Amino acid sequence: MAEVIDGRAMAAGVLAATITRVERLKAKGIEPALAVVLVGSDPASEVYVGRKVAQCRKAGIRSVEHRLPAATGKAELLGLIDCLNRDPAIHGILIQLPLPPGLDAAEVLDRIHPLKDVDGFHPVNVGRLSTGTGGLVPCTPLGIMKLLDSVVSDYRGLNVVVIGKSNIVGKPIAMLLLEREATVTVTHIETRDLADVARKADIIVAAAGAPHLVRGFWVKPGAIVIDVGISRIGAADGSTKLVGDCAAHELDHAGAVTLVPGGVGPMTIACLLENTAQAAEMSAEAEASAETAFATSR
Repeated sequence: MAEVIDGRAMAAGVLAATITRVERLKAKGIEPALAVVLVGSDPASEVYVGRKVAQCRKAGIRSVEHRLPAATGKAELLGLIDCLNRDPAIHGILIQLPLPPGLDAAEVLDRIHPLKDVDGFHPVNVGRLSTGTGGLVPCTPLGIMKLLDSVVSDYRGLNVVVIGKSNIVGKPIAMLLLEREATVTVTHIETRDLADVARKADIIVAAAGAPHLVRGFWVKPGAIVIDVGISRIGAADGSTKLVGDCAAHELDHAGAVTLVPGGVGPMTIACLLENTAQAAEMSAEAEASAETAFATSR
C-alpha cells in the first residue's frame, strides 16, 4: 500500500513556522502585509482569494484586497502595482490569475518589484531560480519540494519525470530538482511514448491538468507520485468531484503519493504565506543595508 503524503498536515507545519517568523518581525515593529489584486469576478478566483485572505489572518499577516472591475484598463492596473511597489508597508503583491481578456498577464506580473513578487513569477526571480542564487520561489514548486523532502533524503541520481512544462509548475520544479542533482526529464503534450518515459521514473510530478492521465501501469513499483493537477469532473450520480492528474486508485504499488484534494493544494497557500514573511524579512534587510551604507558614506 502506497504511503499517502498528507499535504494538509504539512501545510499546518509550514503555517506554524510562518507564524513564528511573523511574530519575530512584529517584535521588531514590522507587520508583514500582502496585497491581493483581483480583476473581475471569476467565481473560482473569488474562492481562491477568500482562502488566501483567511490564511493570512491565521498567520498574522495583514491582507489588503484590491478588487477591480473586469473592464479595468492596463494603465489603471499597472498604476496600482506601481503604487504598491512604492508602499513600504506592503511586502508582497499577488495578482490573482487569470486576468480578463485584454490584459497581458506577463506584462502585469513583470511590473511587480522582484522583492515583492511572492508568487515567484518575475523574470528576476526566475533567473535566480535557474542559477540557484536565491530569490522568491514559486509557491507550488516550493510546496512540492517540501512534500518530497518528507520522503526523500537524497535526490542524487534519481530519475524524475515532470509531466507538464508550464512556467508556474513544470519548469521551476525541474530547476529545483536539478539543484538537488536529480536527473530530470520534462515532458509535455508532444512527448512520444509518455507512458514508457514515466515507467522509468523514481519520482513523477504530474502537472498537466489532464484528469487521470497517469495510470497505474505508468508507475513502477516503489515510485513516488506527486499529483499537482486538479480538475472537476462529473460523477455517476450527476454531481461533480475534484480529481487529479493521476488515477490514485491504481497506485497501491507506488512508494508514496499525494492525493487530490489534500495534497499539493494546501501547500501552495502555505508557501505563499511563507514567501510573504520572507519578503518582509528581505525588505528589512535591504533597509538596514541602505542605512548602513548611508552612515558609512557620511
